[in-house]
Amino acid sequence: MGDLYWLQGQPERAAAAYLAGRTEAEQHGKAGEAAHNQALRAFAIALYDPDQATAEIDLAYQLLAGLNLRATTINVHRAELIRNAGSDSVDDQIATLRTELDIAGLASLTPAIELAGAFHHAVLNDHTTLHATLARLRELTSDEDHAYFVDIAHFMADLPLDQASGARWLDDEQHTRSRWRGLVIARQTYLDVSR
Repeated sequence: MGDLYWLQGQPERAAAAYLAGRTEAEQHGKAGEAAHNQALRAFAIALYDPDQATAEIDLAYQLLAGLNLRATTINVHRAELIRNAGSDSVDDQIATLRTELDIAGLASLTPAIELAGAFHHAVLNDHTTLHATLARLRELTSDEDHAYFVDIAHFMADLPLDQASGARWLDDEQHTRSRWRGLVIARQTYLDVSR
């Protein structure tokens, strides 16, 4: 359910679902599943509460200790990108992750990293870089796998959507767009207050 909720721009509900998944995994002694759910919980929380995300990211790294779960580790890095959105270090973090994914043969995770980049550029109102990110996202999802990431990136930046992916949103598209845009505006406000 967490995967479904965050895509709809409802990260709080996603975080609760991932917590339930982590708790269940821990009860059954499934360390890998617990770490996986915690990495995704950290990502979801980073979308709406960067301060709390730090503790969630730290917990994800603790749960990953001694495990060899490359994709889950990348998801923790994605949580760090989202937590840091709007800061100077994010573009370098994204470049490093692109290279890491290439080397590790985990190209299937690249669209998720580009979507994190889209969030960062929407927060900065950097439409030039955002358009380059959108072009990469379109290319990466041209087989229609994760094509809705392109829709979400447009929602974040409040850009018109020339060609929708065909994704069916739980609510209508306008509500989903509004929630994603709201997350970006909330981060902009958070950064303004923090400066």
